[in-house]
Amino acid sequence: MPTEPLSQKEIEDRLRELPGWSQEGDRIARSYRLSAHFAATAMVVHIAQIQDELNHHSDLTLGYNTVALSVNSHDAGGAVTEKDFELAQRVEQIAAGHGAS
Repeated sequence: MPTEPLSQKEIEDRLRELPGWSQEGDRIARSYRLSAHFAATAMVVHIAQIQDELNHHSDLTLGYNTVALSVNSHDAGGAVTEKDFELAQRVEQIAAGHGAS
């Protein structure tokens, strides 16, 4: 069964619950700053593990001391769905443990 796209209002309401996240076109996105490259790399590995658990993958970018991700649902025609917010919430839950801000 395909995943249903969220309405624009649903997206806006859900983003209010996720400080730092924003809508960028047909995706939701966030960037994090960390103390050093190793900390950023460790966070990327942790995010990759979460994505595999959810079987839902974002575009994930590692910088020197930054991690950026953006996500939408391909099985919903590239729209934002509940699956995207589930991933965002899981990433938020681990971010502080990596020292991300």
